[in-house]
Amino acid sequence: MSDASVVTVASPCTGVCRIDPGTGWCAGCLRTREEIKGWRASDDDAKRAVLAVLAGRRTGAASSSDA
Repeated sequence: MSDASVVTVASPCTGVCRIDPGTGWCAGCLRTREEIKGWRASDDDAKRAVLAVLAGRRTGAASSSDA
């Protein structure tokens, strides 16, 4: 099997690892502790599902910071 056939979903980690006590989300990537802990063991479909949730969190976080 060649390396080109192995495609994985990249981690959204930004290296800013601090959990916000108000939201329970990481300040850098907006994942919960559970999402962070489970990332490596998750299959690509589960990772894509988390990324979709994160997109919604980013939108919500941007909206609330604009207010």
